[in-house]
This record gives sequence, structure tokens and C-alpha cells, in this order.
Amino acid sequence: MPEIKNTIIIKTIDEMRTFTAEAKMRKSGLGLVPTMGALHDGHLSLIRRSVSENDLTVVSIFVNPIQFNDTADLEAYPKTLSTDADLAAEAGAAVIFAPDADEMYPKGFSTYVDMAGITEKLCGASRDSHFKGVLTVVNKLFCIVDPERAYFGEKDIQQLTIVKKMVSDLCMNIEIVECPTIREDDGLAMSSRNKRLGPEERIASRSIFLALTAAKALYDKGEKSPEKLTFIMQDIIKKEPLLRIDYAELVDPENFETPEAAKSGNLLMLAVNAGEVRLIDNMRL
Repeated sequence: MPEIKNTIIIKTIDEMRTFTAEAKMRKSGLGLVPTMGALHDGHLSLIRRSVSENDLTVVSIFVNPIQFNDTADLEAYPKTLSTDADLAAEAGAAVIFAPDADEMYPKGFSTYVDMAGITEKLCGASRDSHFKGVLTVVNKLFCIVDPERAYFGEKDIQQLTIVKKMVSDLCMNIEIVECPTIREDDGLAMSSRNKRLGPEERIASRSIFLALTAAKALYDKGEKSPEKLTFIMQDIIKKEPLLRIDYAELVDPENFETPEAAKSGNLLMLAVNAGEVRLIDNMRL
């Protein structure tokens, strides 16, 4: 097993299970940070959180093909394993689990994890079978690494919610740790996809954070109408010709349905296409 700055890189499931078994024998607590690579400060904040709360932290780096509906999007997704390994090591990760697609989905693979309800809304409505791919790979990672805790960012709040529900529904003995969204100086939520934005698209994308904060400010002034709160988000985004709205919604975080009236704890949700790059963000009232 190769090492980078005392961090082990593991490529196979058998090796990962061997490492986990040896760690368990030493009674070492394991934390898992699942990623698709192209690490940024948002990912590194998850890794550091895990390092502070566990004896050993495993970072998975795997661009999961079965959660992509668009082959071009999959092919364009940044793949920077060498740089990612250095960053994860500097953040304190003990192991990087970086399997190939054939390792995770060998010939004949035909078993998937799916969920009804919230997976069919918002991102699920426009990305058919996306969350089935997410749940399947997360379930496999949990089985392979066998962590006590797993760390997910609130930027992908719908993903975080369905993972928590899967863990609850399937009685998995694992703690899901929610970590806050990390933003650029201008408010744009950090994402691996940001690297694909052209200069003009990057400038236009600032409107996503402006739209969310404007709707939240309106709520803070007393506005409770979901229609008016979503309208102000739509209005700000539509003023940017390089942006196209996928959805702009106010939802209850329990079921991702639109409430009759906005209340504390509800989520403002945005998905926007900047050219060919799809960006998502959210803000809690």
C-alpha cells in the first residue's frame, strides 16, 4: 500500500477491510468522510472535524458513476487524486480509499439501494435515479469501511437528509455528523464543480448566495408567504443571463414539501445551471 505523508492510499475493498479489522482490534474509533475528490476547503473542514472526533479518519475518493445521469457531466468531473491525497494527508486523514469503478461495481453488479418520497423531489425530480446511486455507494462505503461516524456537509442538504433516513430506516449503527456549508469570500458555496466555471459564469454565480440571503432577509422582516420568498430568489437569478433556474423552493426539511407558511427551520433551496455546470445551495430560515 503506497503512502503519502504517512497517509495510506488503499485501492481495493479487501485491503480496506483488512485495515478496518486491524483498527477495530486496536479499538481505534473510525471516522469516514465520503467524497468524489477535487477536494476544497469544504471537504477539508469535514476531514478536520473527523480527525478531532476519531482516532483514525478515512477519506473515500470515488467519482461514483451510477449517480450521474449525464455521461458528459461524469467525464467532465474533476479527477485530481494526487493533489487530493496531499490535501487529505495535511488535514490529518490516516487513509485514503480510492477504488476504481470496476472495484466498486464489478461485472454482474445488480443490487441497488433506493428510497421513495424525498428522493423524488428537487434534485431527484430533475436527475432520475441520482439518489439511488448516492444511497447505493454510501451504503457500500459504510459496509466496507465500517466507521463509527460519517461526515456530510449541509450544502448537499437533500443528500444529507436521505443518508440520515437510510441509516435510521435500515438500523445502521453509525452516527451521521452534519457539518456547515463552507463558502467563498463572495458567498458562493464551495463545490468541486466551481472549478469548471468560466470567469463570467463564476461572477454570475454570486447571485445564488444573493438570492438566498435576500429571501431570508424578507422572511426576517416578517414575510411568511412561500410564493413571495421564492419569487425574490427567482427574480434575482433571472437577472443573470448566464444562469438558468432548475428549482427555487421553500421546503419543510422533514419532507421537502412546501409549507403553507414559512417558519423557522424551513429551507430555501436553489439549483441553478451556470453554463454546463449545475450548482446547488440552500439556507435555513
